[in-house]
Amino acid sequence: MMPLTRSLLQWLRPASSGSDERRLGPAEAAFERGHYLEALKLWKRDSQNGDAEADYRIGMLYAKNKGVVGSIPDAVVWYERAARRGHVEAQYQLGLIYLYGVNATLGPNRPETWRQSSAARLGDTASNVHHLVFPHGTSVARDISAAFRWISAAAEVGKAEAQTILGNLYSGGQGCTKDFAAAIRWYQAATDQKFAPAEFALGDVHYQGRGVPVDFAQAAIWYGKAAAQDHVRAQIALAFMTLKGAGISEDPTEAARLFQSAAAHDDPIALYNIGMLRLGGKGVAKDLDRAETALRKAARKDYLPAIQALAEFYSHGADAEPDLREAAVWYEKAAERGDVQAQFFVGRFYATGVGVSPNIRQAAKWFERAAENGHATAAFNVAIFYLNGSGVQRNVEAAIKWFERAADGGISAAQVQLGKLYSIGAGVPKDQEMASEWLSRAAGSGDPDAKTAYALFLLSRDASEDNVARAHSLLGEAAEAGHPPAAFQLGALKMGRFGGTADMPGATPWLTRAADAGHVEAQYMLGLLHLDPKSGVGNAQAASSWMAKAARAGHAAAQFQLAVMYCTGAGVGLDLAEGVNWYEAAAEQGHMVAQYNLAVMLGKGQGREADVTKATEWFQRAAERGMAEAQVALGDALMSGRGTAQDRDAAVNWYQYAARQGNEGAVRRLQSICATRDGTFTPETEAFCGTNRPMHE
Repeated sequence: MMPLTRSLLQWLRPASSGSDERRLGPAEAAFERGHYLEALKLWKRDSQNGDAEADYRIGMLYAKNKGVVGSIPDAVVWYERAARRGHVEAQYQLGLIYLYGVNATLGPNRPETWRQSSAARLGDTASNVHHLVFPHGTSVARDISAAFRWISAAAEVGKAEAQTILGNLYSGGQGCTKDFAAAIRWYQAATDQKFAPAEFALGDVHYQGRGVPVDFAQAAIWYGKAAAQDHVRAQIALAFMTLKGAGISEDPTEAARLFQSAAAHDDPIALYNIGMLRLGGKGVAKDLDRAETALRKAARKDYLPAIQALAEFYSHGADAEPDLREAAVWYEKAAERGDVQAQFFVGRFYATGVGVSPNIRQAAKWFERAAENGHATAAFNVAIFYLNGSGVQRNVEAAIKWFERAADGGISAAQVQLGKLYSIGAGVPKDQEMASEWLSRAAGSGDPDAKTAYALFLLSRDASEDNVARAHSLLGEAAEAGHPPAAFQLGALKMGRFGGTADMPGATPWLTRAADAGHVEAQYMLGLLHLDPKSGVGNAQAASSWMAKAARAGHAAAQFQLAVMYCTGAGVGLDLAEGVNWYEAAAEQGHMVAQYNLAVMLGKGQGREADVTKATEWFQRAAERGMAEAQVALGDALMSGRGTAQDRDAAVNWYQYAARQGNEGAVRRLQSICATRDGTFTPETEAFCGTNRPMHE
């Protein structure tokens, strides 16, 4: 369909010479010179004499804002006068106006803006003024019946543009009964004049089978006729058919040529497709730079597939280094245009700080946008955010809602979470049956983690013979599928952690399987098993090896146990320095006994140069965690001023904390202090001082 402004411009002729003026006539010549008021005056005179061309030209002046205040409603009045007098172009332009309607435009010096402003200021009295100033209003309502009538009139006398639009109206049943046969007749009438849009329309008729059988070969013929006239949409349609070999021989090279020809008109679809062909080297030489340029041009025209392609291009690198910052920019553009997968990716970018600065609020926003559009994994992520209060205010009810959406979308992890929440009554009434239902449903998906979660639920709910057998089966299935946590829990089950007879040799292979896969807790448990001579699997070398692996992985209890082993020579060579190092590693992670032992060894200079100040600091950290022995030791340091400033009152407080836990040393110290008047140490009190020993002894 021809846009209104383009149709009007067809009547604007270039500046003419003097001889042209003699041919054009005085009104046309004045118009060409830009003397629009003079042209208007002459055309009005001719109009009074019944000149339809003059009526049309006056309408054009109003439509183009030349010499008069631009007004499509006023243009319609003059076009109708010309149309009724048989002026074909006026009939066509009038049909276009009624086909689409013209809304009143707002802005400075716009008639509708003035009308609204005066209405607000003058109230009811404004209507009379408006009628005088804008007798035909400031807009034209869409009138499909009138459009059909005037387009038909122009088509009947052979205007190709009108014939093509009339074919469209019959094809869509607009202003008339849908009639494909009539549509085809009008398209053919326009093609007789070699009108490219009509040729393209006939191509569509045969391609889609509108009123005729689907015939790709005929479609290709008509698309080809229009494409030869540089019709962009026809070039694109024919390019797709040539690329796929539909109705025409498959020819990627010709397809690329057609896409490139259409791309020269900056068509986004053509730019995208030639970009993708250059990216893959199909039908055209592979050229990443030119591919990126074409895709970027299409993307800047808001063509979503091009935006998505650019995001993928920068994300994966395409024979070059990925540019994740650029990828994030284009993914976000795609996300803003409603691409659900891009919304999810952008959420992940902000959550992980990939390509953008980490921003948990932005991550939550984009995950929720994707979740609202049906992305199940995003729903699970945003549920976790609401559950933990990350990037959003904590809201367990909202978390439940999103977990349910994700669970219904088949995300087994969401089903597991729902099972756990129902089992403890978090955000929902405590309901073991609902918990069992969700966990069973998750386990039924075959997910090893879900099977493990369901097994642990069964064991925690009721360690009956049936539940233990079912849990054993679930853990075995998950472990055999290569799930380390399941292998660990199966080993723990055989160790008797959930009741029943312990089978240490039977537990060892499963713990070993999990430990070999890097499961740190399994490595620690194996270390303890091999360290215990009563386990039936004692092996000092294996104990030290597994304990060291867990310790190096940051397991605080393993670090403490390894320190004990080095300080006592159990399973390893006696090495106090190495023992101190591992005590310190565990102590830094908050292991209370490790803090105490480290303090004792630093105070005595065992395994490291003595440092009573540092020792006192570690005593205090253990004391603050509630360890009575550390509280006594800290009290001694404060009482004596060894490694810290002397403070009798603080010392008494720490002794009191320890005494409340039943520590006899603290009780005796308090009794001794109370027995003296000045609060100094007596020989009896001093006997209790300096006797601290690390607990590995």
